[in-house]
Amino acid sequence: MGLPKRLTEQQMKFANELILNEGRETSTQCAINAGFSKDSARQYASKLQNPKLYPLVVKHIGMLREEWQKKYEVNYGRHIAELGKIRAEALKKGAWSAAVNAEVARGKAAGLYIEQKIIRTGKLEDLTTEELENRMKQIIDDYSPILEGVGVEELKEKVRRKPKLVGDKSKKDSLHLGNAPNGKDIPVGE
Repeated sequence: MGLPKRLTEQQMKFANELILNEGRETSTQCAINAGFSKDSARQYASKLQNPKLYPLVVKHIGMLREEWQKKYEVNYGRHIAELGKIRAEALKKGAWSAAVNAEVARGKAAGLYIEQKIIRTGKLEDLTTEELENRMKQIIDDYSPILEGVGVEELKEKVRRKPKLVGDKSKKDSLHLGNAPNGKDIPVGE
């Protein structure tokens, strides 16, 4: 028994089903869709993908897969054009959010946006006084537009004047009466 010289209709349909539904349906389901019986579809799906048993079918599957990849290949020009079409359709429908997202995606693909994340660890307590003052100056410089004319020296003075709560005896304790001497308890109801 020799190998067939051409594919049957059912074999071509199986190859097409396999490529069109790749990742969405199993090869067994593709064989059923191609017309193989449910009882033998699993075996035929396996055999038809075996190059020793059905080299013409395997070659046809490879050619279809290559055509499909060329047709839907992602490249820069096609990607930008497709995002432009999506944006235009979204604008027509008044879907502003989708249009903005498509335009941002086009900008990212074109390299107009650079996403940068810097994660630093450490504590303010670990900084020297000079490093802390430099960091405060940097923060003030960075946020000066929203500070509305508050000067560096004025901010430094506010930070220095702020009362320290640790060990502060002048602070009233809410658990004791104000007229009790040195925060001692006064018996109630006696």
